Amino acid sequence: MDKLFQIGDFIFRLCCPAEVTPPENFMKFGISSGLPGQRESGQLEESVTVKAPEYTYHIEVSDHLPEPDGKIVARRPDLLVFQRQAEGDSQLLESRLIGVKGRPDPYACYRETSGNRAEILLMQDELRDLHIDPLFTSLLALERRLVRKDQMVLHCAYVEYRGEAILFSAPSETGKTTQAGLWEKYRGGRTVNGDRSLLGKKEGGWIAQGWPVCGTSEVCHNEAISIKAVVMLSQAKENRAEKLKPGQAFPLLYSQITVNKWNMQDHLHTMDLIEDFLGSVPVIHLGCTISEEAVECLEEVLQSLEA
Repeated sequence: MDKLFQIGDFIFRLCCPAEVTPPENFMKFGISSGLPGQRESGQLEESVTVKAPEYTYHIEVSDHLPEPDGKIVARRPDLLVFQRQAEGDSQLLESRLIGVKGRPDPYACYRETSGNRAEILLMQDELRDLHIDPLFTSLLALERRLVRKDQMVLHCAYVEYRGEAILFSAPSETGKTTQAGLWEKYRGGRTVNGDRSLLGKKEGGWIAQGWPVCGTSEVCHNEAISIKAVVMLSQAKENRAEKLKPGQAFPLLYSQITVNKWNMQDHLHTMDLIEDFLGSVPVIHLGCTISEEAVECLEEVLQSLEA
């Protein structure tokens, strides 16, 4: 396969052998080279002229993975990150050994070879699991490219309601999908993505965009919609909603955004983006039960924002 994709404002080329098949949700972000591309209904633009790719990923299949060169800058159970200086350049290039929590060995090696190209070696034995959205998307280090385009990945249930996006965010198992479902049931809302949204700017305003990973919700659409509010959830015995001040909202939002803390430049830029976001998008805390009353409680605060 040799195909162009666009996620947010990032247009890239993906080259891989026929045995490597991206997941269905990832393929929703494919575009045609050099031709006007039609977007799904509900997006801010109905058509777009495709530009040339700015980055290229080459995926190959192997029986073993190399040990990346460079300095180890981050270590997690499922990820080992290396940095090295580009030859004849001050740019830092990154390599990653990518794994899965609970498994002893990595399944892929990601290695940047220049400022616009990366090579990925994928273990032969892992081909059967590539249909799993996070396993495939993790190969590309997309958040590293997107933060430099002023875009951030937020862990949330992304719901469209009356032409605007409401983003329900919280740690896993708190009730994002449940509250999204309540807005579908009682207010006719529609879930665009059940687990992630890409936050970006359009004509000075922040928009929610599609992302090729949707968790267990299995709801994934490639749509861009203006954001009405972010709702930070917590479970409670009684329903209560309040708009947060930026200082209150910052740590809650930061905790649910994908941040590469080992890269200081990108880390600081992400924090600047969060501050910009909080300057124009309201963040509401909702302590909630599983009931229509939770919807009514949030709805009252949302309506007050329009007054």
